[in-house]
Amino acid sequence: MISLQYWASLPAVEPFLVANTQELILRPFDNLRRLFRGMRHAFGQPEVQGGTQLVVTLIVVATVFYRTVEGWSWLDAVYFSVVTIATVGYGDIAPQTAIGKIFTIGYIFSGIGIFVAAVTALAQATLRAKPPDQD
Repeated sequence: MISLQYWASLPAVEPFLVANTQELILRPFDNLRRLFRGMRHAFGQPEVQGGTQLVVTLIVVATVFYRTVEGWSWLDAVYFSVVTIATVGYGDIAPQTAIGKIFTIGYIFSGIGIFVAAVTALAQATLRAKPPDQD
């Protein structure tokens, strides 16, 4: 085993470790800054705005439907709407009425495609954003 004194005797080890430690600590913050900058750019793009509006509209319509037809609370209705459109589907709540089940089938078929298209547009526009050093 190499002793600590050996490592301390190497002149380039300490500055190397300090520089790497600083870089390791600061890198996640730099990445977060770039992510938020890219998302701000993305939400200025028409295709992202349109996709987001469609997804929000679908979630609102589904939430009102489940609140009205299934008699769920607002929280349960919006929770189920988001979990379903995002394809998570925990299975903890489910429609009990026939019309609720039929609506959910249509909601899944239409919603998943729109959700994926919106998330794809958001991701592409975020990745196309210029890095801060290229402004």
